[in-house]
Amino acid sequence: MRPVGHRLPLSILLGAVLASTAFAAAAGEVTDSAGRPVSVPEPVERVFAAGPPAAIVLFTLAPDKLLGWTRAPSPEEAAYLPDAYRDLPAHGRLTGRGNTANLEVVLTLRPDLVVDLGSVGPTYADLADRVTAQTGVPSMLLGGRLDELPAAYRLLGEVLGVPERADRLASYVETTLADVREKVAEIPEEEGPRVYYARGPEGLDTALSGSINFEAMDFVGARNVAGPQGERRGTASVSLEQVILWDPEIILTVEPGFARQVAINPRWATIDAVESGRIFVAPQYPFPWIDFPPSVNRVLGVRWLAAVLYPDLFPQPLEEVTREFYELFYMKELTEEELARLLNP
Repeated sequence: MRPVGHRLPLSILLGAVLASTAFAAAAGEVTDSAGRPVSVPEPVERVFAAGPPAAIVLFTLAPDKLLGWTRAPSPEEAAYLPDAYRDLPAHGRLTGRGNTANLEVVLTLRPDLVVDLGSVGPTYADLADRVTAQTGVPSMLLGGRLDELPAAYRLLGEVLGVPERADRLASYVETTLADVREKVAEIPEEEGPRVYYARGPEGLDTALSGSINFEAMDFVGARNVAGPQGERRGTASVSLEQVILWDPEIILTVEPGFARQVAINPRWATIDAVESGRIFVAPQYPFPWIDFPPSVNRVLGVRWLAAVLYPDLFPQPLEEVTREFYELFYMKELTEEELARLLNP
């Protein structure tokens, strides 16, 4: 693949645009999650994921149509992917922080369709429109919040010609979320556990309620000591003194290194969660379970969080839940050793 910054000759770019436009002109039309009419060819065989959330959904639904990852998986991540998809090319991302791809990269890969998953607000809708206008490749925008995932799967399944698999994955998401929602509803809101979500190696970055970063925790009724998003960004940096004042009952993190050091750090010792040993590290391979990227990986994170916070309500062994999810969504049969590493990071 050409380097991201390499510029193609104008004649090649224009030729690719005209060819793509002609191809799309013969397509059928669907309406994406942003309410945009999208003309798509039939069949769709080559799909460009605009960001990590879309790459994960495409991988779980139709991996042979996925042109590549937005970044190369680390060795630890690759170990939890099927052999056939570990070495897909890394083509960068068009959306989100640190976007590294450009429209020339899209054209060199000759996709039939560009897919983005996440916010469907005007900013992202405009970006999808620009991608189509400048490349001639249809661009579809799908809602990425937890409750939007079933509809996203079913719509994408129709477009990609895999409606049966899409419905199976969508039904799993619906059933899992409905089960968690019903059982967690038994807990009065004011009795939800007071949680601090520690991000970063020092644990002093966090996410705010209402943000997509805290959505999995909001879903299970966790009360975020850092408060709601409001007019602020979805994430924030805080001081240790502030965390001590908040005195959370539970600390959640995706950083095993932070969890190891905080348990023996005298500066954190007076915090309730540290005193009681209630520091939980969310599994993270091949994709972190509770936060970024915000894709279907968080559905398993919701189920894990529910079991961690309310073990009496969710007695099914997490090993069983994890095996089922990985086999269905990631096409990966876990060994006992892999399962142990996941659940005990």
